[in-house]
Amino acid sequence: MANILVVDDELGIRDLLSEILFDEGHQVELAENAAQAREARHHMRPDLVLLDIWMPDTDGVSLLKEWAANGLLNMPVIMMSGHATIDTAVDAVKIGAQAFLEKPITLQKLLKAVEQGLARDQMQQAMLAASPSPPSSVLSMSAMVATENIATPDVQQSFELDRPLREARDAFEKAYFEFHLAHEGGSMTRVAEKTGLERTHLYRKLKQLGVDLTRSKRSQ
Repeated sequence: MANILVVDDELGIRDLLSEILFDEGHQVELAENAAQAREARHHMRPDLVLLDIWMPDTDGVSLLKEWAANGLLNMPVIMMSGHATIDTAVDAVKIGAQAFLEKPITLQKLLKAVEQGLARDQMQQAMLAASPSPPSSVLSMSAMVATENIATPDVQQSFELDRPLREARDAFEKAYFEFHLAHEGGSMTRVAEKTGLERTHLYRKLKQLGVDLTRSKRSQ
């Protein structure tokens, strides 16, 4: 169960998202404008924020910039809009938003985006817990994954951030997919659903990254 902040000036949208998320077992905080969102963020760190772009007082992108500038953008934020341009969505992602949902938002897209956002947040929190004071050039990650019947071993990886971008990105992506393979017991179908990739694309990606698919199966 997660604590999710929904920021939208439309009452109908707030009520709909609140009902859906509540039915999924989450706690939901509501804000109808940027001022209320600031107040909510001041009192808590939500596990995830659903943030509308177009609001009457301060738009969502400006609020996102404000949180980033003040060191408060340490939670996944999913932007929402029915009128935003591609440039606006790209700008939001550059600032730190994790994803963008176009209104009207379908149930499937909402739940998938929320699930992926929470999964990424849990991974980031595990990184911080594993290495509370990392050197500036190294990021360490340690995550313990447990299911009802299966406990997988620790997934540990170190990322040297002073290496070329492509190499650093490949190292992170490899650890990311190994994490999900371990969590899903090597099921390519479930990993494809979790990561939002088609199975054929997923296979090509894993092969490109040099992920050992037999390892996840042996850990079952």
